[in-house]
Amino acid sequence: MTAHSPAPQRAGFEPGLGSTRPRHTGVRLFLAATWARAYVRIAGSLREPTWIISDAIFPNLGMCAFVLLYRALGAPREYEALAVVGGVLTTYWINVLWGMGAQLYWEKQQGQLQLYFAAPCSLVAVLTGMAVGGLAATMVRSLVGVALGVWVFHVQLAAFSPWALAAVFVLTMVALYALGMTLSSLFLLYGREAWHTANALQEPVYFLSGLYFPIRSLGALGAVAAGILPLTLGTDAIRQVLLGHAARGLLPLPLEALALAGFAVLFLWTARVSLAYLETLSKREGRLTQRWQ
Repeated sequence: MTAHSPAPQRAGFEPGLGSTRPRHTGVRLFLAATWARAYVRIAGSLREPTWIISDAIFPNLGMCAFVLLYRALGAPREYEALAVVGGVLTTYWINVLWGMGAQLYWEKQQGQLQLYFAAPCSLVAVLTGMAVGGLAATMVRSLVGVALGVWVFHVQLAAFSPWALAAVFVLTMVALYALGMTLSSLFLLYGREAWHTANALQEPVYFLSGLYFPIRSLGALGAVAAGILPLTLGTDAIRQVLLGHAARGLLPLPLEALALAGFAVLFLWTARVSLAYLETLSKREGRLTQRWQ
């Protein structure tokens, strides 16, 4: 090697003076961006202890009210378990609606959305990090609801398979947060109507998902809701795993698991298409990241 020949570069590392930082491209870039965005949400949720109390205990008071109502009316004990499962899943829907659906709109109002478009990673990676971080933060609140149901109200569950419960829960979460990715694009396009849209969707979904009563009692409306809302199918499937026949399931469990997998694939595809459209729109019009537009 002569004195003027360039120094050999190590494979997988960036050139530079003493640089040993690995290149982040492809899958590696996607995972790095996902973890970076997820870490912000996880660390932020644990930074202030009073937030944990307000996020974990106060929202579960509604679930406690339904359990006490069923107990006062002398309803079958499985109704109390139905309310507990619904109350736990409510926490995830709130996070999907506000922590995912309205997130890009809020970033736009804070003047940070252009940073997402300028980043070398895809918006799908950013939203995946939001979903992972939001799911981890919401897990604390849901575990408090489970603890209240098991140790305070002593709800009765049937013998169930932990593997089946984990599989149905994962399918439900993937479908829900993929829907949240799609909603984030729609809310961003709606602009100032995003806040009102999120408010308008919250209570109707509570009703159509049968979070505090058997979905079968909705009749034909419940079947329609199950066909358009992954939360309805996820709630019913988790109840069937935990309660068996007492859950009064809407559809057989294997069919609901297959439908949840279909929802997950569909919403992941629509999220990718809608985010690609947003990037194209931002480049063509140059005003997507402007506030109040």
